[in-house]
Amino acid sequence: MTVNRQNRLVIGTRRYSSWSLRGWLAVRLAGLDVQDAVIPLRGGGQTTEIHGVSPNGLVPYLEHDGACVWESLAICEYCAEHEPALWPSDRLARAHARSVSAEMHAGFSALRRALPMNLGRFAPRAALDDAAMQDIASIDRLWRAALAQYGGKFLFGDKLTVADVMYVPVVLRFESYQIATSQPVQDYMRAIVAHPLVQLWRDLAAQEPTAWHLERYEALD
Repeated sequence: MTVNRQNRLVIGTRRYSSWSLRGWLAVRLAGLDVQDAVIPLRGGGQTTEIHGVSPNGLVPYLEHDGACVWESLAICEYCAEHEPALWPSDRLARAHARSVSAEMHAGFSALRRALPMNLGRFAPRAALDDAAMQDIASIDRLWRAALAQYGGKFLFGDKLTVADVMYVPVVLRFESYQIATSQPVQDYMRAIVAHPLVQLWRDLAAQEPTAWHLERYEALD
């Protein structure tokens, strides 16, 4: 696969790659002039083409004006240098937003294992283990607390911040697997799903070749 090595965002299959979605949203919200370079994910979990491009062998990976940035949260921080509104302007709110963003980056592994992102799925799983249910409950509480404290349609007001970017794939997971949530969270999820960038990502995912589909995600009960 040939891609431009200047000003590009290397991402994986949009249908499945939640971390790619986070990096892509941050880049688009910051208005960086970069091209998407999509590398289809392989079924075994190791995609050699990505290892040949990204320093950590993972997506997303950003090259922009000489900067090379990998890891989604690092890309978000880089984008916030170009668009400071990606973090709340208030110091205390900004500290809160950074904390919940880092919590998503480092945690909720049971949720991620049980509910891998699949933008073509709209059906519940047959059963979820206790650890996944605990993660779901924790995220519902986290979102409700931020929505109540800051009074916007998004977690920290009426514009997307890095905190929302980090949780957009969780919203899409909850929608795909028909997870029951509290009313404030349902309203938040509707606002996220309606955002033009989220709709664009889903449209682009729907245009990907069916040959890129992976059985291990499509065959979940």
